[in-house]
Amino acid sequence: MDMVWSGWGDPAEAAPLPDPVIGLLRDLLGVAPRGTAPAPLDSIAVPGSPLTGEAREALAACCGGPAHVRTDAESRIRHTRGKSTPDLLRIRAGEVDDAPAAVVLPGSHDEVLAVLRVCAGHGLAVVPFGGGTSVVGGLAPEGERAFVALDLRRMDALLALDEVSRTATLQPGLRAPQAEALLNRRGFTLGHFPQSYEWASIGGFAAARSSGQASAGYGRFDEMVLGLTVATPEGTLEAGRAPRSAAGPDLRQLVLGSEGALGVITSVTVRIRPLPQTRIYEGWRFASFEAGAAALRRLAQDGPRPTVLRLSDETETFVGLAQPDGIGRADAAPPAGCMAIAGYEGTAGETAERRARTREVLLACGGEFASEAPGERWARGRYSAPYLRDALLDAGAFAETLETATFWSGIPALHDAVRRALTSALTEAGTPPLVMCHISHVYENGASLYFTVVSAQGADPVAHWAPAKRAANEAILAAGGTISHHHGVGTDHRDWFVREAGPVGVRVLQAVKAALDPSGILNPGVLLPRR
Repeated sequence: MDMVWSGWGDPAEAAPLPDPVIGLLRDLLGVAPRGTAPAPLDSIAVPGSPLTGEAREALAACCGGPAHVRTDAESRIRHTRGKSTPDLLRIRAGEVDDAPAAVVLPGSHDEVLAVLRVCAGHGLAVVPFGGGTSVVGGLAPEGERAFVALDLRRMDALLALDEVSRTATLQPGLRAPQAEALLNRRGFTLGHFPQSYEWASIGGFAAARSSGQASAGYGRFDEMVLGLTVATPEGTLEAGRAPRSAAGPDLRQLVLGSEGALGVITSVTVRIRPLPQTRIYEGWRFASFEAGAAALRRLAQDGPRPTVLRLSDETETFVGLAQPDGIGRADAAPPAGCMAIAGYEGTAGETAERRARTREVLLACGGEFASEAPGERWARGRYSAPYLRDALLDAGAFAETLETATFWSGIPALHDAVRRALTSALTEAGTPPLVMCHISHVYENGASLYFTVVSAQGADPVAHWAPAKRAANEAILAAGGTISHHHGVGTDHRDWFVREAGPVGVRVLQAVKAALDPSGILNPGVLLPRR
């Protein structure tokens, strides 16, 4: 099933905001009800496809027939941009001038290679499309060139599973729940559960360096990847023939995070783990964000490390976003301070032992055990935040997220700088915001910060948000953070990524792109500036 075209996920899972939340938005942020409803899908006027008959026939010959080259309005609308708040606001308003010329559905690596050859010959750009969950402009190429959305959903097989080595080879179009179900049947798990889990694809995880909510225990997706096969306009690139190698630079790391700008990932070999017998989640309270961050740092550096470890700041805890399933419920009203969630997965014995040792550390760091209820509420609502974002938009509010990461010593300054930048920019624009933050991924040397911003929309919400986003990006670089920890670069972060990488680094990447994609057809303007 496809996601709803004008929002996130399955419409059956969406729910309106509770009345107390609507009242808070009105009284605290001046949010007024939205005056107009989103345009109906069948009312949106899509420009005619610029795909020539010759190009269409050639693409159909590559992919097993005309049924796998779609130029109808609905298919093109559903493949227009991604799922950031500006993306949704624009498509709800019926803005689809940048729709793809066609949606092409290859069924194999060889078919992808053939499609790339045809597109290069006909001057068509190519945008790889997995789950369509990008929130950074990763599906919005720049330039006047017509493009095709390369939907990989037909490439959805588990190609191999090596129980001895504990590896699995997956095709890129597998949605995460499908992949997990296939592995579970054999007694294994990938252990990768980002907020986009229900809709994102294996290929997208690799292309954007995804990080899941259980990263403290299982690692980031790029840490799981052992091998890749990539189709490029110049041929096939294969990388990774052993767990580790000293045979030159690691080409896997070049492809991971490349966002379709260097090639199309057609298979991924990943590390897998035994399916856990037990999963337990619990809540802990800390007097301040500083105290909670110090406790997380101690666990990340000295152990034991829970499978899930996250900390909401005071504002996010107060609003209840630390436990999305409990927002607006009186019985889930948070206490003062900050809420941390710890989760443990594994055998019953391993889980009990790690939980007991973690408890000792958190108590020593000033934590107060809050019971398992907050952890269970978090687990139930762990994929619901994007639905909450849609409900906020329906109610007339603006809601968006952004994230970054830095070393532990820089966390306080980065947290403060981004909050100040967002608050100042939106307050000056007449829409004072609520800025919330949590640490969601921890490492021995640092952690990520994930910000959620809610405000009134302003007369033109997309234009209204742009200065605030720029201010946040500038604050991130000035405070020493990376422009993205796991959302990726896309077009939204590209200009700041260029500054972060530096001129020599950018020239290196441009040289690689010129070698793999000399015609510049792959996702132009995404990740790297067009040349």
